Amino acid sequence: MLSAAQLQSYIQQGLPCDYIQVIGDDGTHFEAVVVSPSFTGKNMVQQHQLVYGALGDRMRAEIHALSMKTYTPDQWQALSR
Repeated sequence: MLSAAQLQSYIQQGLPCDYIQVIGDDGTHFEAVVVSPSFTGKNMVQQHQLVYGALGDRMRAEIHALSMKTYTPDQWQALSR
């Protein structure tokens, strides 16, 4: 069974992240907040595709559901004010 920490590590290995938090306790359903400079200039669909790309085949094999909120560093900083 996949843990939230493992999923977080997989995303970090494939995508530079300024901040990342993954939660989920049943091994197949997860929620993630991902802040990456790679998201700059991309729309939300493109940002989510980058995360899916970082996960590769794990998305089909190990993860049943992943809910994401993605932000550029500037968007994240504006939220943190």
